[in-house]
Amino acid sequence: MAENIVMPKLGESVTEGTISKWLVNIGDQVKKYDPVCEVITDKVNAEVPSTFSGTISEIVVREGETVAVGTLICRIAVGDQAIPPVEFKTSAAAQDQGAAEVTTQAAMNPRYSPAVLKLAQENNLDLSRMEGSGAGGRITRKDILDLLQGKRQAAAAPVPKTEPPSKIASQPIESARDIPKPSVPVDTLFAVHSPLNQADETIPVTAIRKTIAERMVKSKQEIPHAWLMVECDVTNLVRYRDRIKEEFKQKEGIHLTYLPFFIKSVVEALKEFPTLNSQWAGDHMIIKKAVHISMAVATDQALFVPVIKNADQKSIFGLANAIDELVKKAREGRLALEDITGGTFTVNNTGSFGSILSAPIINPPQVAILTVEAIVKRPIVIDNMIAVRDMMNICLSLDHRVLDGLVCGRFLKRVKQNIEGYGTETGLY
Repeated sequence: MAENIVMPKLGESVTEGTISKWLVNIGDQVKKYDPVCEVITDKVNAEVPSTFSGTISEIVVREGETVAVGTLICRIAVGDQAIPPVEFKTSAAAQDQGAAEVTTQAAMNPRYSPAVLKLAQENNLDLSRMEGSGAGGRITRKDILDLLQGKRQAAAAPVPKTEPPSKIASQPIESARDIPKPSVPVDTLFAVHSPLNQADETIPVTAIRKTIAERMVKSKQEIPHAWLMVECDVTNLVRYRDRIKEEFKQKEGIHLTYLPFFIKSVVEALKEFPTLNSQWAGDHMIIKKAVHISMAVATDQALFVPVIKNADQKSIFGLANAIDELVKKAREGRLALEDITGGTFTVNNTGSFGSILSAPIINPPQVAILTVEAIVKRPIVIDNMIAVRDMMNICLSLDHRVLDGLVCGRFLKRVKQNIEGYGTETGLY
């Protein structure tokens, strides 16, 4: 008896996933809950566990393929049945055609690694006139080094032997026309590179980036975004954090950033204005009782949005600890399904990049997203006198189907009051 394993739903709004790696082969014995493959979505990289004990009898979806949630990805024979090997079969003609397509595509769209480009620019090499030894004719760093060391010559530009310098020097030169000229133009191989003659680089869109793009386009097309911004005086918070951050690091083993203070201010305001902690459901709205804060975490490959569960029940220390753990998981590729589902409101720290103003895109099915911007020193008028203060903007994007300027203005005002209220009396625990 064969049982099916399908692409799981790895998030509330996830509709598809990409098989990044199979962890089993046909004929392998697996136990229930053993991981069988790794799946990539726009939210998380996750291992898909087997829901049965048995033998892998068929792998339906290849590595690198993107399929919809619920699609059959493999079959498992349960019991003591003998499993005949079932493999992907590709004809020799199809293999040859695929190899030819790869080679043709590589030739039409050359891609060079940063190391190859750097070597070529340093030595004035024209890469378009070289043949590489890599897959599909790609030029590798070794090809460049071999050429520079005289072990190889570009196939498109063989350099002929020339007379020894001593012989050339011994011949009388009557005019400039008598000076020996090389038979190969100087710019054939060694050319002066400029932005005008460098080849463009073609970068394929990853499954994660493709899904993010589709979701962002859908969000902007379906949600009528509106935007508000207020500025906050965070001078007291800056002074307070500067005074306690080293002691906190030694005691707790984690850095005390500004983000837990900002999230605490938001969750307290959400209790007073629960409409912002809701979802749009077509003919009705759903007010969420739990406050689960989504936060964006960027890696070199993608943007992940893990969730701090029950953020309204956590102290500033509890939020700092949760933030630290989720950031580590995201950057180490350890986010689990429960880490990225259930968010009801998003707080994004764009200020960490130096941004002072932004209009973020809402993460559906949520109805609002708030960004905290960079803290900068600015001259501010206080009691008709100019003072230098630490100032910060907070920006809110809202779904105008659910929210209006009045309630959002009041919400932002409350967040501002909460942020400006931090000081020496603030408790962390």
